[in-house]
Amino acid sequence: MDLIITLVIGLLIGALAGFIMGSGIGILGCIVCGLLGSWVGGWLQGVLGVHGGALINYGFSVIGACLLIFVFRLIFGKRR
Repeated sequence: MDLIITLVIGLLIGALAGFIMGSGIGILGCIVCGLLGSWVGGWLQGVLGVHGGALINYGFSVIGACLLIFVFRLIFGKRR
């Protein structure tokens, strides 16, 4: 059950980041982007020394996912 919840939260974070960045990355892309973005956001949160509750964690997860989309676009270009 925890895996399903993790995937759903990853999907939501990735979908929100994709909406913010104007990227149509699909369901699987949203899940991967959300999961990796959460990892990047957690790392960034630790580097900046920011501690907080769930909303802060989710916010940094979305920021991390947006950063991943940004870096992906820098490397591979924007595909439309």
